[in-house]
Amino acid sequence: MPVQIVAEQEYFVGQDTVVEGAAPEGHFAAVFEDDGTTAYFYALDTSVEKQSIQDAMQIYNVANVTDRSKASVVKVGWSVDSQKVVLIINGYPHAVFDFREKQGFCRTGFPPAPSNGLWSIQGHAWSEAALELFA
Repeated sequence: MPVQIVAEQEYFVGQDTVVEGAAPEGHFAAVFEDDGTTAYFYALDTSVEKQSIQDAMQIYNVANVTDRSKASVVKVGWSVDSQKVVLIINGYPHAVFDFREKQGFCRTGFPPAPSNGLWSIQGHAWSEAALELFA
């Protein structure tokens, strides 16, 4: 899976953490946020002035993470065309956004579909095919 890692940070699940990774080219970005209760992954289009967040997916509920006392490493990586981004935690892909197709995939599948009707209209269900976007 050829991925260009643009952001990497060690953190502890449940502690306020924000990791932003801009695409190597263009105006897209992705942000991982753990607010102490839940963690989300956001797709941003920085060329949109009023609402840059295009889609969001829940990555985990802190209360459900059994090894949260151990340090974790979060990485944000982009495809060579700067159109797809993957969230990797401890070496494991948890979520993917495809900006060209306006589709997000995450292991939790939550939320089922965003309210804006523009992104991920089929929902956020995980598919191993999402990783093939980086081939």
